[in-house]
Amino acid sequence: MDDTASPQESIYNYLIEQVDPEKAPRYTSKFRPKINMQAKLIKNTMKTMGPAKVDVPSPDKYLKKHSKEAQLPEKKEGCRRTCTAKKPPIPSRTEHPPMGIHTQRNFMKTTTAAPMKPQPASVDTNRGHKELLEHSGLIPKYIKKKDYGQVPEYLQQRSEEKQINVEKYNRYLKEQMELGAMKQLSDEERQLNLQSLKRTWAELHQEYQRLPLFIDTLLRKTRKERLEAEMQQLEGDIALFEKFKTIYIAK
Repeated sequence: MDDTASPQESIYNYLIEQVDPEKAPRYTSKFRPKINMQAKLIKNTMKTMGPAKVDVPSPDKYLKKHSKEAQLPEKKEGCRRTCTAKKPPIPSRTEHPPMGIHTQRNFMKTTTAAPMKPQPASVDTNRGHKELLEHSGLIPKYIKKKDYGQVPEYLQQRSEEKQINVEKYNRYLKEQMELGAMKQLSDEERQLNLQSLKRTWAELHQEYQRLPLFIDTLLRKTRKERLEAEMQQLEGDIALFEKFKTIYIAK
């Protein structure tokens, strides 16, 4: 087979040459040369020992002992304080005080006021710890009040409001009775109704005791539940008639 007739196939013939894209030029500030020049000037001035053109200290101004400590102001002769005039001398025992001079009000209060009494206290330890008796609860100060043992005002106000409400309710009941909507039972009628209720309850209770011991049918179970409900209703009515002496009924 002749190799010159057809070229030999290879994977490298299908490769595509990749060309890297050109990068944009790097940004450079136009003030960069000026800043570099200023930095060089500053560095060059500090290359010597210490700042340039500095006066050398005088050898007479050396640091002395206790020179940095705080010093008190100088004392003046003849006066301990910074005063301009001297005070008058102290009067002797033979001199009399000047008359006709008005003294200050505070001085008059202190001279004429009654001496203060010490507050009563109780000492409860051997070290001298004391407690004021006023706030300790040992002094019966509440029983000495004028209103001690009296009913407070708010309780009196509540009782008055309650009495007013009761009067309003009684007035309303009276108006309803006058209109014929309600009727008040007398004591005799109340007693008759009470006896009738008790008699009915006794009859039902006697009937309830006659029930058989074994409640095995639906009819017996229904009868027992009915008797229990009626007896419970009668017990509530009897308790109502026994508790309240005044009963109103609708016509």
